[in-house]
Amino acid sequence: MLLVLQYDGGPYAGWQRQPDQPTIQAEIESVLLRITGEQLRVTGAGRTDTGVHALGQAASAAVPERWEPDDLVRALNALLPPDIRVSSARRMVPGFNPRRHAIERTYCYRVGTDDGAQSPFRRRWEWATGPLDIALLRDESAALPGTHGFMAFSARGQEKEHWRCRIDEAMWQPRDGEPGIEFWVTADRFLHHMVRFLVGTMVDVARGRRPAGTVRALLDTEDNQLASAPAPPHGLFLACVKFPNECYAA
Repeated sequence: MLLVLQYDGGPYAGWQRQPDQPTIQAEIESVLLRITGEQLRVTGAGRTDTGVHALGQAASAAVPERWEPDDLVRALNALLPPDIRVSSARRMVPGFNPRRHAIERTYCYRVGTDDGAQSPFRRRWEWATGPLDIALLRDESAALPGTHGFMAFSARGQEKEHWRCRIDEAMWQPRDGEPGIEFWVTADRFLHHMVRFLVGTMVDVARGRRPAGTVRALLDTEDNQLASAPAPPHGLFLACVKFPNECYAA
């Protein structure tokens, strides 16, 4: 069964189960045990880090056939903590794995550029930076679409064959009906901390701390010490994960 999840990642040590810390995976598996009587493994399409949120995380579990998708959604939401919600469920073909079968992932990073971004009702879900030149941000993000090596924008310890990603779309835009701006990026895959390194570097350009063209200059380089510090995790949202049509059961 495919579960589409929303969650506030602030209180959790990321997606992946940890022995002594609360995680999204552990919470969902615990509730599945209560409602099905079985210890079910939940696999997520992306292992969001500590503090990172989700608008459309995709996860799967081998739920017993007697459970209808709508009934499962209601049962899970009745027992999950209020900062985790299952928005939908669908049957998938045997062998489906959201990590292996995902063909596209979209992330959104929210930035607060106005004084109100310091409000305790906003700062938990966006990076309060102060005013930024959105034209400079857009110029930097224009270098991203296409297939590139992202070693410069990745955390240490990744093997070289994993450095290349295909960016389908990358754009900065004003928030819809709200103050602040957002960076939206869609790719076939992402490296660890990649979006946060990209945002941190672009924001430094917009602040005048780095020259224009920095992102383009760092693409396909092999030194991951050249990017700016990563943007904080609390502004990042896993927005959507897409799968081929053949993964969905009829």
